[in-house]
Amino acid sequence: MNAVLQPSACFHCGLPVPAGSSWNVTIDDVPRAMCCPGCEAVAQTIVDIGQSAYYRDRDEYAVNAADATMVPPELRLYSNDDAQFARDASSCEATLSVEGIRCAACVWLIERQLTRLPGVQAASLNVATERLYVRWSRAQCEPGDILQAVLQVGYTAYPYDAVRHGERLQKASKTLGRQLFVAGLSMMQVMMYVAPAYLAEDGTLDDNMASLMRWASLLLTLPAICYSAMPFFQGAWASLRARTLGMDVPVALGILAAFFGSVVATFTGRGEVYYDSATMFIFLLLCSRYFELQARRKAASALERLQHALPASASLMAGFPDNRATTLVPAGSLAVGDVILVKPGEAIAADSVIIEGSSALDLSLLTGESAAQRRKTGEQVPGGAINASAALILRVLKPARESTLSDLLKLIERAGSGKPQIAQWADKVAAWFVLGLLLFAVAVFAFWSWHDPTQAWPVAIAVLVVSCPCALSLATPTALAAATDSLLRRGVLIVQPHVLETLHRATHIVFDKTGTLTLGRPVLRQIEGLGSLSEDDCLQVAAALEAGSAHPLAQAILAAADELPGQQLRMHAQQLQEVQGQGLEGIVDGVRYRLGNAAFVAAIAGPPLGDTAVGMQGMTPLYLGTQGRWLTRFLLSDALRPEARDVVAYFHRHGKQVVLLSGDQEALTQSVATELGINTACGECLPDEKLDFVQQLQATGAVVAMVGDGINDAAVLSGADVSFAMGSGAALAQAHADTVLLSSQLVSVLDTAKTAARSMRIIRENLGWATLYNLTAIPAAALGFLNPWLSGVGMAASSAVVIANALRLRKA
Repeated sequence: MNAVLQPSACFHCGLPVPAGSSWNVTIDDVPRAMCCPGCEAVAQTIVDIGQSAYYRDRDEYAVNAADATMVPPELRLYSNDDAQFARDASSCEATLSVEGIRCAACVWLIERQLTRLPGVQAASLNVATERLYVRWSRAQCEPGDILQAVLQVGYTAYPYDAVRHGERLQKASKTLGRQLFVAGLSMMQVMMYVAPAYLAEDGTLDDNMASLMRWASLLLTLPAICYSAMPFFQGAWASLRARTLGMDVPVALGILAAFFGSVVATFTGRGEVYYDSATMFIFLLLCSRYFELQARRKAASALERLQHALPASASLMAGFPDNRATTLVPAGSLAVGDVILVKPGEAIAADSVIIEGSSALDLSLLTGESAAQRRKTGEQVPGGAINASAALILRVLKPARESTLSDLLKLIERAGSGKPQIAQWADKVAAWFVLGLLLFAVAVFAFWSWHDPTQAWPVAIAVLVVSCPCALSLATPTALAAATDSLLRRGVLIVQPHVLETLHRATHIVFDKTGTLTLGRPVLRQIEGLGSLSEDDCLQVAAALEAGSAHPLAQAILAAADELPGQQLRMHAQQLQEVQGQGLEGIVDGVRYRLGNAAFVAAIAGPPLGDTAVGMQGMTPLYLGTQGRWLTRFLLSDALRPEARDVVAYFHRHGKQVVLLSGDQEALTQSVATELGINTACGECLPDEKLDFVQQLQATGAVVAMVGDGINDAAVLSGADVSFAMGSGAALAQAHADTVLLSSQLVSVLDTAKTAARSMRIIRENLGWATLYNLTAIPAAALGFLNPWLSGVGMAASSAVVIANALRLRKA
């Protein structure tokens, strides 16, 4: 025996032996003290079966209850020190996957359990994605406590892992499919045996044959009760353990009442049997649950595509440029400066810069744009983009965990961390609905027991089964999940849960100007000829002078020249000289030209022609001249986005007040407002002045939606009731808005507004249908107009209608 075993302790488990105890077992001819009759009985059994060698060979005591805990060992692996849970010095947060979600009632049960746990500051479960967001105090709580609390109410939670989550969803779908198959098979077989009883109402079926039919039906019903109905029993038991009334409770009671009532009738030979009804509504309810599961999968499909988009590995070129051999390494191990090879069809593992090659990139997962975009040497590419055409050699700029797609996924994790008010209202109503239903069922049973005892049992079962609290709870989350999925596929990331509801109620839509209503870069708006040279020739000369410049005005000239016939520049400049802040001078086809401001060009072209002090309507003038001659004036400005007029017009048509707030010059701001038909516009606004303006509107009762570029509008975006930021890869993770427009297209605001209107309409339709159904079906069942199996049809159909109606939102 190993020396660690102390003789003063219980010889079996090692706990102290109470003073005066008489429990002992003779092992190898030596009396050994035991701490309790349980250890004595176990040790005596081991000796009696001839396994005393167990005590000679062991090197530790048997398991005891001294440190017993319900926490499985794997839950103790997680602690607040893990980087994945860090939030700040005082709190932690995590996004968890939850196994065992059966319906929307599970959401309320899990959230309620966690909010009771000391130290938990926030808990929100997204029924569509089965993702649980939790924030807790470091000092009061550990991750294991969170996971254990979820386990106590019948569910399993673990830190989110895309691969494990996908495997679990596939397994759950297969299990539900098998349960549905067994229920359907039982239902069909039972119907074959009960059909003769229905057809022989004239008494032609003798008692022995009727008894045989009942016993056969009982045996065929058992697989449906013992296997297919388990999700309902498990859900009901979890609710009762947590001292709540979940939506599985009336379903489980209805199934058990129908089954055990039938069993009693089978054994006694008196009364009605409801095996056909029990198997039928198990099958129908599982059908409804299967469709609900598929609806949740579809609603979360865009999110799942993003979660699986980042590659798990990358081809590292450790010896580049001398050695181009590649080594397959985990994407998470990539460091800044590493060189990787990305072949056609592969996803880029991390934000990088192209150091060799040129290719078209599919950025649809990041921006919603389906058209591939060309990238060449020297340009940056985001992690998560897919290389569509040619191999690229890239230098990593950020680790994979900080890539653009990773930042996007972090925002998405926040997207499911809350619920709008309408969803919270539906959850509360559904919870009280169950309690009211159970009390009503008891009252109905009591009435029929007095009025007509033969009908009491089937009527009570019908009332329990026909009710559909699931339709109430599914009405809102299914619609919101479908709408969010549809918008994400079009490049709109909903970060906060209230966006669609609040946008629909908004009274004022406030726009920033630069980068929001405008493109945020100058474009050539007009060419005014001042000499004999044609406009196209002047543009070619200007483009030749600007060919090597990175200045925004130069890029506007070059972009306009690229649209000329021939597409290639026909002229080239020599002896280029740049005068900082004034312009360029150079020789094109043997002629010296100057391009720049009026004073700079006047030095060779002579006195200015007309008013050259300011541009027209806030435009920036750029002059071209040669020796003794003014040739042309280019007028450039920040152009409106092509969709800006349609967006502003849409909000005007729907009774919204549109406001323009800009930090640009007052004249330019008013010019843009006039062009778009915006009546209220303020220019030269500092960020705090924009926030003050919005707060003044809110003080008058206005609901304000703000659309900005997400960079210098952080304060006003945070202060508005609902906000939109024009997305960009670098600023994605720092977005302060409720919604990020990944495609950076203003039309996405219009899409979101239309989707919000449709979502609220469909939610109202779903809630209205669920309410109308219950107000009609429950009284009908209570009055005896519906039998149990028909009630099961009604409940399944009610949920199916709600789900099908919500999934219409997935269409653009």
